[in-house]
Amino acid sequence: MDKSDLFSMIDTENRSAKTKSAKRKWREIEAIHDRQRLRQELSELGMTPEDELEYI
Repeated sequence: MDKSDLFSMIDTENRSAKTKSAKRKWREIEAIHDRQRLRQELSELGMTPEDELEYI
């Protein structure tokens, strides 16, 4: 194994970690958007999130 192989392995590991981190961030952003949409839909119906909990 020469230096170029070692550097390519390290680069691949870093790239993989960055990809996983970016995917996780996008999932978190999507979850925030989903909660905002739910709040908006509930407010359009005249309900608050606390009202929804009372029906459960």
